[in-house]
Amino acid sequence: MQAFADLLERLLLTPSRNGKLQLLTSYFASAPDPDRGHALAALTGELDLKSIKPAAIRALAEERMDPVLFNMSYDYVGDLADTVSLVWQGEHGANRTPPLSEIVETLQDATRAEAPRLVAGWLNGLDATGRWALLKLIMGGLRIGVSARMAKISLANLGDVDITEIEEIWHGLAIPYEPLFAWLEGHTSRPSPDIPAPFRPVMLAHPLVPKADRDNANAIDPELITPDTFAAEWKYDGVRIQASVEGTVRRIYTRTGDDISHTFPDVLAGMTFQGTLDGELLVRAEDGEGVAPFNALQQRLNRKTVTKRLMDSHPAFIRAYDLLHDGEADLRALSFQDRRNALEDFIARHGTERLDLSPLVPVTNLQDLDTLRMNPPAPEIEGLMLKRWDSAYVAGRPAGLWYKWKRDPFLVDAVLLYAQRGHGKRSGFYSDFTFGVWKGEMLTPVGKAYFGFTDEELKQLDKFVRENTIERFGPVRSVTPEIVLEVAFEGLQRSARHKSGLAMRFPRINRIRWDKPAEEADRLETLEAMLPE
Repeated sequence: MQAFADLLERLLLTPSRNGKLQLLTSYFASAPDPDRGHALAALTGELDLKSIKPAAIRALAEERMDPVLFNMSYDYVGDLADTVSLVWQGEHGANRTPPLSEIVETLQDATRAEAPRLVAGWLNGLDATGRWALLKLIMGGLRIGVSARMAKISLANLGDVDITEIEEIWHGLAIPYEPLFAWLEGHTSRPSPDIPAPFRPVMLAHPLVPKADRDNANAIDPELITPDTFAAEWKYDGVRIQASVEGTVRRIYTRTGDDISHTFPDVLAGMTFQGTLDGELLVRAEDGEGVAPFNALQQRLNRKTVTKRLMDSHPAFIRAYDLLHDGEADLRALSFQDRRNALEDFIARHGTERLDLSPLVPVTNLQDLDTLRMNPPAPEIEGLMLKRWDSAYVAGRPAGLWYKWKRDPFLVDAVLLYAQRGHGKRSGFYSDFTFGVWKGEMLTPVGKAYFGFTDEELKQLDKFVRENTIERFGPVRSVTPEIVLEVAFEGLQRSARHKSGLAMRFPRINRIRWDKPAEEADRLETLEAMLPE
């Protein structure tokens, strides 16, 4: 357990991606089985210890110190694992550090009544870093700047193999992944899990205009995008998915390989083909023709079960972009032109109300495409995708083949109203900011953002919050309404759940308007005018 704790702490304190990869690869090379397998499961979000929840951890801490003092400490620190690890008073003589695998396997077999006693015993025997790591392990959501893909890349580095080789077999592997490590270390051949309709690593696009060049009118070479070189299609505001059918098995994966089939039984029923499609998961609009806003799709996501009423009111479907497999035939090495021809024939044979074809957008010249990008035929379209006609379907994000050209974001000037502490590396800073605009003579909240600013700007905002707090509501502070934030967002829609009646899509802080007084911030009418007709 101590080696895992040291790994988490060093990952948290290491800012560079390459540095994190080196730490992960080194750990997986040195840690024994099955410890490293359980660590991998925790890092990739595959570990689920159902026998104990955060509320039980909090109750353990409050049994050992004054609850009011604990709540004050939690409010100050902002992270439950951090707080408990710091305030926990261990017992004399309890100094055994158990292996990571022992902790995981014991909790997997424990009942909810037994688990708190077990955790308390381990907390007594660990130092502050070990306690913190144990609690992060139990509660999930490590927040140490390591994604599941980064963990898999470190495995690829360990075995000197391509990341796609790991992703293609990942869903057929079981914790603690001992056959996987044996293969990566050269002891056995590559595992061949017998899983029908497996996930195939997806192909991703680069931004046509990098963020640093967004204000440069000449950032794009007009000779780059020509009808003979590139195809164009709409970029819909949904969830990129992969739909795969093999025999009687039907699966829907996210682009990161998460299996979300159980949430969309209506879509599975419409997958009457054999093969693998790349597409966008969307919800039909009420007219049965158009696409509903992303908020409608959100009602369907992350549900353990879905009711018939919800499926009827929010009918989901797939808009197909690409064809990876037609039956047993692997088409990924073909050009996009050939795959597109095959896809059109495929949808003609297998299309249903749950599966249709993404239309191509005529490519003429860069100026006309720019006009289409900024004025798409529906508000649920984010912009354009540009794909070379001669591009094979290559896993990852290869350069020069596919580009995304999103519509410029909407901008609004809003006033900072509330702030809350972040988590993980940001647990010591106020980094979650609620902002509002004027409604009459009052400010009304319209959204919340927790990124878009630099580390230096975060320090400045945190300092302002601490020095200008008006009231406290648990972990939330209201502040003097003086700071104006320029907020960027991708879309806007009406929402009965929000006091303002509006909900922003993907809001983030674009810049801090230190120069602008709060009374000059935008009004609610300004946002309402941005609503799609």
